Amino acid sequence: MDKGREFVVDGQVVAVFRTEDGVFAVDGICPHAGGPIAQGMVRKDVVTCPWHGWQYDIRTGCHQINPRICLKQFNVTVEGDGVYIANSG
Repeated sequence: MDKGREFVVDGQVVAVFRTEDGVFAVDGICPHAGGPIAQGMVRKDVVTCPWHGWQYDIRTGCHQINPRICLKQFNVTVEGDGVYIANSG
């Protein structure tokens, strides 16, 4: 998968990504300018926001240059064909 999918979970936009390593979910809104994270291209577990190029690790949510900037992570459970997202905190 080169892009994610966007869902609303408990009123929050969540970007969900499926890779060879599993399924990951992070806040779907870029903190820089509100870009849609799920629409960004993914390369080697890094998603690039399509609006201004900010890059985040989809496994941790952390920004690639400034690790103090992080997208909120969500707990993901895969059961059969279902993917379940829950608030991490």
